[in-house]
Amino acid sequence: MAFDGITVAALVKELRDKLIDGRISKIAQPETDELVFTVKTRNGQHKLKISASASLPLVYFTEESKPSPMVAPNFCMLLRKHIGTGRITNIYQPSLERIIHFEIEHYNELGDLCHKILTVELMGKHSNVIFRDGDMIIDSIKHISSYVSSLREVLPGRDYFVPITAEKEDPLNITKEQFFDKITTQNEAAAKAIYMNLTGISPFMAEEICSRASISSDVYINTISDVEKEHLYRQFAHLIDDIKNGIFVPNIIYNKNIPHEFAVVKLAMFDNIPDFEVKCFVDISKMLENFYAEKSVITRIRQKSADLRRIVQTALDRNYKKLQIQEKQLKDTEKRDKYRIYGELINTYGYEIQDGAASFEALNYYTNEMISIPLDKDLTIRENSVKYFDKYNKLKRTYEAVTELIKNTMEEINHLESIATALSIAQKEEDLVEIKAELVEYSYIKKSGGSNQKKEKVTSKPFHYISHDGKHIYVGKNNYQNEELTFEVATAGDWWFHAKGIPGSHVIVKAEGEELSDRTFEEAARLAAFYSKDKTSKKVEVDYTDKKHVKKVKGSKPGFVIYHTNYSMVVSPDISDIRLKSDN
Repeated sequence: MAFDGITVAALVKELRDKLIDGRISKIAQPETDELVFTVKTRNGQHKLKISASASLPLVYFTEESKPSPMVAPNFCMLLRKHIGTGRITNIYQPSLERIIHFEIEHYNELGDLCHKILTVELMGKHSNVIFRDGDMIIDSIKHISSYVSSLREVLPGRDYFVPITAEKEDPLNITKEQFFDKITTQNEAAAKAIYMNLTGISPFMAEEICSRASISSDVYINTISDVEKEHLYRQFAHLIDDIKNGIFVPNIIYNKNIPHEFAVVKLAMFDNIPDFEVKCFVDISKMLENFYAEKSVITRIRQKSADLRRIVQTALDRNYKKLQIQEKQLKDTEKRDKYRIYGELINTYGYEIQDGAASFEALNYYTNEMISIPLDKDLTIRENSVKYFDKYNKLKRTYEAVTELIKNTMEEINHLESIATALSIAQKEEDLVEIKAELVEYSYIKKSGGSNQKKEKVTSKPFHYISHDGKHIYVGKNNYQNEELTFEVATAGDWWFHAKGIPGSHVIVKAEGEELSDRTFEEAARLAAFYSKDKTSKKVEVDYTDKKHVKKVKGSKPGFVIYHTNYSMVVSPDISDIRLKSDN
């Protein structure tokens, strides 16, 4: 979701609740476009992060500590000089603009009380932090000259103003009549008509307003009925009343445990949609920190694993093409038994065949049907028989060789798909170490540095879950961990789970000599379904058995096992209610 005016409004309320009358005790600038303020208040100390990053402008409270440069940047030194011990007297947002003004009072060198304004503009690539004395800009974290922007210069000594790029209405003060005149007469889709004409309303929140009014966001707004227009305004007015009254519900919407969106109001658009879950937070800072931290982890691990995923996918594509060729070759050998039968029948009925015959009819004693056998007129009867047996033997050899090749290719495909599944499971950089080692071991990645190269330390551990009944459940993150769990961690009496017939994690439940409850069986099966190739399916079939029935085939790839005694169940790959132990 965009950091829109509604999010800023919720943030300003939280800032006011915590920082008004607080005194600044420390100012740091760990990044070129990032500030961290430490503010002491009656209720304790707060650390405020302000980022003017073009890609991710943010303001929120944090407990994270980042190292600062040895020499503070000029803008940081300026702020320390003027407001290093200043008191925050007011924090406000003009209308629903993506702007926060911090009013700060401080004493100058002569002991006179002075007032300054720190303005934070959260406007995407135009984001900035501007330090002002009234309307005059003292300095800013980013200098914007006329060469960069024709709308406004942000330079020391210039006057501060917010450039008006569109004639938008203030949603906090718009009347019902103005709403109808400005919004519902547009020849635009409903959502677009809202966000293009109202300040601070993002496309996402415009869609939410339409959803609350049970109106399609794509329908042209000037075509809807008067009743629908009235209902649209009513839902818009309810949202604005909540903003004015400071009623916010910070929440993150997850899609299959992956953060999808965040909002500061309850959303209707995701109601009753499968796979979407909502997690609410006490304050907006915790929500923002969680959302962007989780997003950052996912983005970072995708970037770190990109090369490995490309190597695996390239090898998979090559093997799929190889399999296609081999299957075609195998299909070409289907005539082999026909040639053998031809040879046998020629030998059996050869005395009846006249020299120079182009074919002859014979009874196929395998099917009890008459068949016609082509003959080469230039060959003797015996030579025709030998020719067919030669064809048969050649195709038989091809069949046996290609069958073995297909078996090897399928094993390699299954191995690569298991690695691809492990890459999709990886959540941290250390989870990639063993996957990379496996790719090196099986020559998908060339070894570098020779035999004396120092191996990367393995710190990744299997997932450790606790069932509703308190049983310990372990889930392998890759083939090496699967092997270790099944043949070193698990003992006879423990239970082993795996998604049926597809790549996935080995799941071990430590029984500890006790009978497992039906719920524990079901939870372990759901974990096996979730950590498999079919995790996005609604239902997944899972095999489970006593660990003692699981065997390792000599010479097989890591994590590949066989079992002949098992039970099965079909479950949903939903693990939202299963507790992950904190050591993960």
